[in-house]
Amino acid sequence: MAYPLLINGNLVEGDATLDVINPATEQVFATCSRGSEAQLNDAVAAAKAAFTSWSETSIDERKQVVLAMADVIEANAAELAQLLVQEQGKPLADATGEVHGTAAFFRYFTTLSLDVEVLDDSEHRRVEAHRKPLGVVGAILPWNFPLLLLGFKLPSALIAGNTVVVKPAPTTPIATLRMGELIREVVPAGVVNIVADANDLGGALTRHPDVRKVSFTGSTATGKKVMEGAASLLKRITLELGGNDAGIVLDDVNPKEIAPKLFQGAFWNSGQVCAALKRLYVHESVYDEVVDELAAIANNTVIGDGLQQGTALGPLQNKMQYDKVKEILDEARQKGTVVAGGEVPDQPGYFIRPTIVRDVAEGSRIVDEEQFGPILPVIKFTDEDDALRRANDTEWGLTGSVWSSNIDRAYALANKMDAGSIAINAHAALDPSIPFGGSKQSGIGSELGHEGLKEFTQLKIINIAR
Repeated sequence: MAYPLLINGNLVEGDATLDVINPATEQVFATCSRGSEAQLNDAVAAAKAAFTSWSETSIDERKQVVLAMADVIEANAAELAQLLVQEQGKPLADATGEVHGTAAFFRYFTTLSLDVEVLDDSEHRRVEAHRKPLGVVGAILPWNFPLLLLGFKLPSALIAGNTVVVKPAPTTPIATLRMGELIREVVPAGVVNIVADANDLGGALTRHPDVRKVSFTGSTATGKKVMEGAASLLKRITLELGGNDAGIVLDDVNPKEIAPKLFQGAFWNSGQVCAALKRLYVHESVYDEVVDELAAIANNTVIGDGLQQGTALGPLQNKMQYDKVKEILDEARQKGTVVAGGEVPDQPGYFIRPTIVRDVAEGSRIVDEEQFGPILPVIKFTDEDDALRRANDTEWGLTGSVWSSNIDRAYALANKMDAGSIAINAHAALDPSIPFGGSKQSGIGSELGHEGLKEFTQLKIINIAR
C-alpha cells in the first residue's frame, strides 16, 4: 500500500487510487490512496472523538507533540524534498528549504501561549478573557507549497487544542501523505487525519456539521465556495486567497541593486505564489533601465527538472495552470512587448521561460488578472498618485511593495496601498511571527503570528461580580 490515508491513527488504503503526475515529465511518478466521502466522514468522526481528550491536554503537552512532529519532518527532510520536487516541480534546493521551513513554522508556534488575559480586576468585578479550542478543523491545502502551507495551519490548530482533518491538493498529495505516515507514531490517534481526494471532497469537508472551522488557502473563486459551504452552520473560516500584487518603483532607486530582488519577488516558485509580485509600476525616469536589468536576469535563468543540478526555476505545476498561463502569454505578446522569455520550450513538461513584458497597461489580462506563472508586466508611470491609484484599482489586496532609496517617502506611499501586507524595498517577506492575510477579495482572517494562533480559538469572557 503506497501513500495511504491517515485516519484515527491508522494507515488506511483509499477506496480508490489517484495517479500523480510529475510536471517536469508529464508522466505519472506515483499512485496514492484516494479517499471516498465515507472515509472523509470517518476522519471527521475520529477527529471529533479525539477532541475531548486532546483539548483537555495541557498546552505544554500539546507543544511537545508539535515539537516531536517538527523533529520527524526534519529527520526525513531529504525524502520529503525529493517527493516535493517530483509532484510540485520546484528545484530541489527550494523543496529542501520548504521542508525545513515547515519544521521551523511548527517550532515557532510552540513558543506562543494562550494565557488568560485579565481585562479588569477592580473592587466591583474581575473580567477574564480565555481562549478555548473550537473543535474539529478542516485544513484545505493548495498545490504551490504543499508542506509549508500546512505549517501555516496544523501547528497553530493543534496547540490551540483542536483536532484536524487535512485535505491536500489532488495534484500534490504525496509529500503530505508521506508526512502523515511519518508522524503517526508521535501524534495521538485521531488528532491529525489526512485524506487525499480528486478535487471532490472539499465541499463535503466544508459543509460537514462536525467541522467547526475551515482554514483554506487557494483561489478566490474556490474561497467563495468554501464561504458558501460554511455559511449554513456559521462555522469559522480563514481564507487566504489570490492576489494581483503590485510593486511601485520610485525614481530614486538604483536599478541594478533592486532588480534581483524584484525578480525574486516575481518569479519565486515560477511565479506560483499567492503573494508574488504580479504587476510592477516603474517611474518613467528609470523604466528602461529596470526593464533591461530584469530582462538580463530572465535570459540567464536556467529552467528545467527540479532534480537536475543548476535548475533555478521548474515547470508550472499542472496542465490547467499551464494552459491558462499560455493564454495570458499569447495576449501579452499582442498588447505589450516581450523583451525576455516568452518561449514555451518544445519538450515534455509544463515549462514556460521567465518572461518580462513592457509597454503594457491595464485592459490586458497580464495586468488585470492574477497570472500565477512566470510572467511579469512592467508598467510605466509618471505621477506617484496615479501609480498608487492604479495599484489599488483591483478587487484583490494581498500584498504590495514600494521601492525607493528614501524610506520616509516610501513609507508614506506604502501606508496608502490597499493590501494586507506591504513591504518596503522587499516583497512578501514571510515570517512565522508576522500575521499574514489579505484585504478585499484576497481573504478573511489572518494566519501566522499570535493573531494566527488566536484564529483557531473561541474567545470566552468570564465576568465575576464582587
